[in-house]
Amino acid sequence: MTDLRALFSSNDPIDTSEAFTNRQRQWEFVATALQEHQRHITTAGFDPADLEAPRTHLVVFHGVGGIGKSTLVRKLEAALAGARPAQWGEPVWAGHKILPIRIDLARSAGTTFEDVVLTIRAALATAITRPLPAFDIALRRYWEAQHPGEPLDAYLERGGLISRFGKSLPQQTQAALGDVAQALLLPGTVGSLVGEVTSALAGALRERRQTVRALAACARLAPLLESEADLEALSFYPHLLAWELHRLPDDKKITPVILLDTFEDTADRHRDLERLLQRLVWLMPNCFFVISGRSRLQWADPALHGQLDHTGPAAWPGLATTVAAAVPAPRHGTPNGRQHLVGDLSPEDCEDHLARRLAKDGRPLISPAIRSVITARSHGLPLHLDLAASRFLEIRRTREPQPADFDHTFPALLARALSDLTADERHVLRSVSLLDAFDLDLATRAAGLPHQTAARRLTERPIVTANPYALWPYHLHGAIRSALTEADDHTDDRWTSADWQQAAARALAALGEQWTTAAAATPSRVLLVACLRQGLLLARDHRLTGLDWLIEAAHAYTNDSVWEPLGLTVSTDPAPDTPADAVAELLTAITRRQHEHRQRTADRLTAVLDTGLLPAELTEMALYYRAKAHKDLSHNEAARAGMQQVADAGGRLAPKARRGLANLARLAGDFPTALAAVPTLGWKGRHYRVLGDIHWSHADTAQAIAAFEAGRAEAEQHGAAGERAMTQVRLALAVSFDDPVRADDELALAHQYLDGLDQRANTLLVHTVALIKDAGADDVTDRAQHLCTDIDTAGLPYLHRFVELALAFHHSARDEGPQLAATIDRLRTLTAAGDFAYFTDIAHFMAALPLPEPSTTRWITSEDAVRSAWRRLVQARQELIAGN
Repeated sequence: MTDLRALFSSNDPIDTSEAFTNRQRQWEFVATALQEHQRHITTAGFDPADLEAPRTHLVVFHGVGGIGKSTLVRKLEAALAGARPAQWGEPVWAGHKILPIRIDLARSAGTTFEDVVLTIRAALATAITRPLPAFDIALRRYWEAQHPGEPLDAYLERGGLISRFGKSLPQQTQAALGDVAQALLLPGTVGSLVGEVTSALAGALRERRQTVRALAACARLAPLLESEADLEALSFYPHLLAWELHRLPDDKKITPVILLDTFEDTADRHRDLERLLQRLVWLMPNCFFVISGRSRLQWADPALHGQLDHTGPAAWPGLATTVAAAVPAPRHGTPNGRQHLVGDLSPEDCEDHLARRLAKDGRPLISPAIRSVITARSHGLPLHLDLAASRFLEIRRTREPQPADFDHTFPALLARALSDLTADERHVLRSVSLLDAFDLDLATRAAGLPHQTAARRLTERPIVTANPYALWPYHLHGAIRSALTEADDHTDDRWTSADWQQAAARALAALGEQWTTAAAATPSRVLLVACLRQGLLLARDHRLTGLDWLIEAAHAYTNDSVWEPLGLTVSTDPAPDTPADAVAELLTAITRRQHEHRQRTADRLTAVLDTGLLPAELTEMALYYRAKAHKDLSHNEAARAGMQQVADAGGRLAPKARRGLANLARLAGDFPTALAAVPTLGWKGRHYRVLGDIHWSHADTAQAIAAFEAGRAEAEQHGAAGERAMTQVRLALAVSFDDPVRADDELALAHQYLDGLDQRANTLLVHTVALIKDAGADDVTDRAQHLCTDIDTAGLPYLHRFVELALAFHHSARDEGPQLAATIDRLRTLTAAGDFAYFTDIAHFMAALPLPEPSTTRWITSEDAVRSAWRRLVQARQELIAGN
């Protein structure tokens, strides 16, 4: 038989020795390449209009999903902006200012090629305080053709670019249009029409008129202005941008560093978006690009000729997978090594490796279906791929291999992993295979050993990956971990079922001890979530008892309403049948309510309560959060019953339940009862938040603001980020009625506090508050309609009342009688059951309208005082609108 090792020894397209273990090296990789780029573009012979020179102005990071590429890109963006970690050192640039521009290409972000171009230009507008007329005129022509009637600034604001970069771009493009019209001596009315200006400019360029001599140096401007203004033309406009950047005065020159993250999401069968992006990169050689994705960039592959404009190693010498023998191929930092592997092989690279590994007559021997199974099972481990290739050849001798032949791990992989380990190291290895990640202490305790020596030696083996930035720095390679837990272990020291059960119990106890020790000294929410996640999986999957610390951790997790995802995999059991199952389902339901309809939350919590498996304290938790879900669904009788049951039990959630009852009294319009409950609530019952909600409902914004500020300060004293965010949202709500200028700042702070907390209801409430702040503006009603759609999707119908109250304030401020009447009718329908009925009263008070019938609302002051207070707020807004 042919010597396959010799035959295929040079056919591995990936250097698997690369590993993502030191982010400082990635920084040095980028900094070195950027320094070389700046030296190149500042040489006398550099010309951005040269369309034939090889391109070396980019670096690429590729690796498996979740390995930290996006985090790295964000760190690079911050470092290039000046916020570098101290250990990264101070780079020496060539003199030009560095302008980092990060663009997320993930499908979830919805970024189009048009957005990419606009983002780059908007970022440049913040750094260059002058128009870039060649590009700006072309852009305005494209915009008028593709977005007729839609102002550029409105599109930028909707996409978030105005908040990110300001309004310089629309202003500069308009200035460019005016300057060119003036230079061409066009009449004022004609000068405002983009089509007339661009036609006149193209003609002037063709005729080489003296008035446009500055733009005449851009040889390709006239053809671009005369071509159809479509997406294809837009993809060539970056050439104009590069030309404008090159002709900036020396004291204004900048080097844009464009970071394209999640590049794999541009992939499709026809490479349409990738072709446009590659064209952009090619046409901007004086910019520097950092591209991150799951697979290496294939632009240097000649096989892509015809799918992309520029392909092959001559065009992209730094992207070639192999380098000529005469040219040294360093790991990174030179034009011959601009792709850096981050972590293991990506699925695409695994597929590519398997397709190349065994071939017959130039065609892959392993079928796509089998390659797919092998890739999924490999976790990106090259050793698994080679073992699978060997197994394929063995099976092929007697029959045709099938995908099922490869849907498992390889005992040989485990044998190789264990072959050079000591007995203690093998013991630790099996123990830590129960954990997603670990440190030396956790590994030692899970193994039940008296010293850390074996654990330390194991972490030095290549089968353990280290991430010094993680909470627990070590984790087993996925393929090795699967082999340990799934493959038949035929070694002499293999474990019995009892051994595995004891190891799981030790690991659970070790996690609990690590969390309780830290919680007593310096509480860490990151550690809490990590211990809870791993502990719940261990307890559930191994049917463990002794859940005491998990009960405490569950309360600590829910106390602050941050709702980090626990990432619990779906249990193999159809329904909970152990206490650990029930606890896992309880916390999953509570966390997932931020992403599911509240009815789904109520149903899940009812199901877990019906099992009777929850410990008593967590039964109380399930009842409380089911009552909250009922309140959000406007099932207020069920909510009151649930809250009362928890309050009567007198457990640790009783203060929260009493707060819930006070809020339900307020929603029913019984403000004296709600106010009387405030002194009994204390910090645990969030007394200041309840008090502030009572006061803003009476249009007493001063007292409401004071209460919310006190509540925010109290939350900060307790380190309660979730409560701080909720209180800040309500502070912004109170301020928005009275002081829209200050409300801008309070809303910005609310967004900052909510970032990363996953509080869906409060996020939607923030958008409602923005409607109140902007009451009187023309776009309020349209924004309200979009917001109502989001509220329906979230299953939070009570928020519709807040949107209608915002619209009532808006229409009252604009004296829009018919629209206000329609809003009041909707409010009356929404509050027909009694809760929030006082919103309908407030809507009448705002417009100085009489109530159609006596109100059932019990205010803490007289009805006339409340009416006057709300009317004063409307009149103040009317004066503000008139002044503008």
